[in-house]
Amino acid sequence: MPVSPISRVALCALALAASAGAAQAAHAASAAAPAALPAAQMADMLARAAPGADRKVLQLAAKAMTCALRRPELGVDPTRLSVIDYSRPSTEQRMWVFDLARQKLLFEEWVAHGRNSGGNQTEHFSNRDGSFMSSLGAFTARETYMGGNGYSLRLEGLEPGFNDHARDRAIVIHGAPYVNPTMARLQGRLGRSLGCPAVRLTVARPLIDSLRGGALVFAYYPDKEWLARSQLLGADCAASPG
Repeated sequence: MPVSPISRVALCALALAASAGAAQAAHAASAAAPAALPAAQMADMLARAAPGADRKVLQLAAKAMTCALRRPELGVDPTRLSVIDYSRPSTEQRMWVFDLARQKLLFEEWVAHGRNSGGNQTEHFSNRDGSFMSSLGAFTARETYMGGNGYSLRLEGLEPGFNDHARDRAIVIHGAPYVNPTMARLQGRLGRSLGCPAVRLTVARPLIDSLRGGALVFAYYPDKEWLARSQLLGADCAASPG
């Protein structure tokens, strides 16, 4: 069927509008996902947002983050990062959640470690199922679910040999009544998990929602073997695990 001149004009107008709409959407998507900062600049920003955190730990977290972003198959969101410093005692706030796009600290929290990882100090780590120990290294925060500990967030370990069994071990972020700073002061430590980085019940849902769907979770301890072998902290960070 032939198209009239008026129809052609209308079709052209619709095509132009669609093209403009696509361009606006692409621009909005680009603005919503800014390019990641270089590691040194990111570390400086993290230190400004969380002055109470150890700067050296933040530098390692920034290095792991920038390295992970060079491997798109890991599915890391460039705008969100959490750092856990297991070298600090459980009675101290040792978990930070950052909004990198807004250069803002969202949470500074207490976090439990596995019951076989130590008392107040976290000293032992494992990738083995049934160890009831915490795991080191970088994780990608994945999907949420309702389980025995309520609203929970699955973690996918990105470090072969150190935390890549996290999903099979059901290592997740969840709220727990034993993560209670008041009780910790009385008994000298937080309650302990079966290996999960458990947080206070009152912050669990908003904290989990700030991480789900791709945030990098970086769990640090000055373990010499991990620091030497981590593929996200090494010189050739873009290499995929063999």
